[in-house]
Amino acid sequence: MKRLGVLMMTLLLGVIVSNAQPKFTYADIATGKFAQKSVAGLRSMKDGEHYTIRENDGLYRCSYAKSGEKELLVSFGVLDGAVADYAFSADENKVLIRLNSRPLYRRSHFSNYVVYDLTSGELVEVDESGDVRYALFSPKGDKVAYVKDNNIYIHDLEQRFTYAVTTDGEWNHIINGMPDWVYEEEWGIDHAFCFSPDGNHIAFLRSDESEVEEFGFMKFLTGTPYPELFKYKYPKAGEKNSKVSLHVFDIREGVAHKVNRKEGDLYIPFFDWTPDGRLYYFEINRLQNHLDVILCEGEQQRVIYTESHEKYIDYLSNSTITFLSDSDRFLVMSERSGYNHLYLSSLSKGELVPVTEGAWNVTEVVCATDKKIWYLSTEESPLRRELYTINLNGKGKKRLSTTSGTYRIVPSAGCKYYISYFSNASTPNTVTLHKGNGKLIDTLEANTELKRYIAEIGLPEKEFFTFVTPRGDTLNAYIKKPADFDPAKKYPVLLTQYSGPGSQDVRDRWTIDWEDALVQHGYIVVDCDPRGTGFRSADFKKSTYGIMGRLETEDQIAFAEYVKTLPFVDGERVGVYGWSYGGFMALNCILKGADTFKMAISVAPVTSWRYYDSVYTERVNGLPQTNAEGYDEPSPIGYAKNLKGKLLLMHGTADDNVHIQNAYAMVHEFVEAGKQIDMMIYTDDNHSMMPYGKVNVREKMVEYCLENL
Repeated sequence: MKRLGVLMMTLLLGVIVSNAQPKFTYADIATGKFAQKSVAGLRSMKDGEHYTIRENDGLYRCSYAKSGEKELLVSFGVLDGAVADYAFSADENKVLIRLNSRPLYRRSHFSNYVVYDLTSGELVEVDESGDVRYALFSPKGDKVAYVKDNNIYIHDLEQRFTYAVTTDGEWNHIINGMPDWVYEEEWGIDHAFCFSPDGNHIAFLRSDESEVEEFGFMKFLTGTPYPELFKYKYPKAGEKNSKVSLHVFDIREGVAHKVNRKEGDLYIPFFDWTPDGRLYYFEINRLQNHLDVILCEGEQQRVIYTESHEKYIDYLSNSTITFLSDSDRFLVMSERSGYNHLYLSSLSKGELVPVTEGAWNVTEVVCATDKKIWYLSTEESPLRRELYTINLNGKGKKRLSTTSGTYRIVPSAGCKYYISYFSNASTPNTVTLHKGNGKLIDTLEANTELKRYIAEIGLPEKEFFTFVTPRGDTLNAYIKKPADFDPAKKYPVLLTQYSGPGSQDVRDRWTIDWEDALVQHGYIVVDCDPRGTGFRSADFKKSTYGIMGRLETEDQIAFAEYVKTLPFVDGERVGVYGWSYGGFMALNCILKGADTFKMAISVAPVTSWRYYDSVYTERVNGLPQTNAEGYDEPSPIGYAKNLKGKLLLMHGTADDNVHIQNAYAMVHEFVEAGKQIDMMIYTDDNHSMMPYGKVNVREKMVEYCLENL
């Protein structure tokens, strides 16, 4: 009896230990216990000596040189609604404020816009409807141009009247001044119009969506017994795109003319004006392997930059071309060398001279003057973003960042000062103020309390390492272990990943999400960036061209098999998780690596690239009409019969990005194969499980891992 009592006590203690309360749960993350403080709404003022920030009660002007000085410019108490964004007029006497935004897609919204006069305190509403898509000041600050109902309008602040620039806008037919869905999502733009420097012209895109197929989904939470059908134009891979044209409206004459362009299925995602008022635009072919940048000079046009690649051109954005103040020289960002670098070109000389070079990537031009460039790069490590300066002639390179990690930089006008947002794997957001030469002036936010808390609970950090695949590729990875890690024990492992083209999960920055709560329950979390991911060589990134998903799946299965060989890993308890592209990969991993993974969680997955949009998919996979194998072979849809482990599939019914059609098609295949899965549907939620399920989806994932892994 005594021995039985000891045994019972031992078992009881074992239960108590295994069910010991974690130091924190996902609820602590969701309720903001790990929220990082920051400096929000930062804008440099025109003089380069002051900047503005947005706090809860108002908009403040601060001094770069005299840190701590702060003056209230706009009290939000005078505004009727929540402030989402703001912009100054050129003379900085007025502020254009966006209020009460209601999201449409990822970057678009319906809002109220008001103009606040800093001198008189007068408040003017740009449009009373509250349905404005985007608005901006004219260069003189005397007008506001905006888009509503797919048309462009100008509100004259001095004369107090509004007139239309375009009149043919119509939902799901014609869009003026705004991107269509695929331009917004894949080219990353939130408006498609801009004033000339003198304020006399507006350049804008006109998208004719009439031949693009509609996609529809039901909105169920209508407050009535009947759902509503939401329909919008979504060009899927290989299908018809919008017909896009570029126009210029002459404000003085009140007329618009169309910019003459060559015929063809071409994209025009970016356009702008040179400092001296000449329009230029990007013209990219549908396969996205040829780019021309074209300058308009009166009735004449000429190509000022061209680039081609046998697979595709990447890193395209508004900052691909940056004109200097003389309107002759311009910076080009290109990975033509195999890595993304800066080049200096000239309209008059036509030369293209390297400014930076090496086996690393420039990731962003922070600021440029006529003599010097400030930029972020991966020169120290692909996992980091460090700040450098260099002269335009490629000489005098200097690293300004001191502590290794990931930086985001907001410069002053003229680059005399900058404000740095920094974190690394062990350090939450730290905001500091510097002179342009890197000298520290002040620390604006140190997140002292958060740092104290994570030290107090012993929050596990990412341990970075490299993994060499059986075929010899070196991949970047990290591992997170429980705070009380014991190398003599065997731990279950969750492989979290995204794996998409040009993406990067494995980075030296501070993050916290639901997986960290899982670590508190005695799990190990690992992550690996496979072939096709970014911020290494262009060859590494573009190796997945034409067969998106195949190589990435091979790498993740190989990585999981390697993890299973670690002495502290329970090889029978390895799971995989991913969202979006990562959800596509999670399905592929458990279906094509059925003996490797015990469990998978797939959230909002693409299940066939035939269901996804034209710009993203065709860039990396070509056209389905000429590459059927590249679309069908990597799809998990054909492998449902292989399922052995537990699978949780989750999707939002109002996902405008990766349609729930993907999940439904996958479920059908599981039914046909006689396989059972678990599924969670989020009513009227988008691709981010917003506005309702953001917390619930992560709580469900923690719970599912605890029960099945």
